[in-house]
Amino acid sequence: MRKFLVLLVLTLGINVVETKDMSLTVNIYYTGENGNARKFAEEMEKSGTVAAIRAEKGNLMYEYFYPLNDKETVLLIDSWENQAAIDAHHKTPMMKKITDLRDKYDLHMRVERYVADEQGVTEQDKAFIRK
Repeated sequence: MRKFLVLLVLTLGINVVETKDMSLTVNIYYTGENGNARKFAEEMEKSGTVAAIRAEKGNLMYEYFYPLNDKETVLLIDSWENQAAIDAHHKTPMMKKITDLRDKYDLHMRVERYVADEQGVTEQDKAFIRK
């Protein structure tokens, strides 16, 4: 339901004022051939680009994950305090490094964007979480 509402807001261009101060998470699925998505993620880490992004003001998370059932895809979970933080990130020189590496490895992307709700983890959710 949350994903549907976020997509509806983005699709219809509905202005939701509350989202300006809510955290944003962007899932980016990088897909290539011959292991190129993993090579891309490894080069991002080794080049120091990932560390620089994590150090940016407002960055909450920047982590790569590998789906077990798809060896040609890498998932980036990229989370920011608010829209202003991600806008500032998009203006940094690291964006050119990212696009250059993406082109180098001939990667294609699928993107999902989520806005955090103020409720967070509910009491009902906590019943299923093992700490």
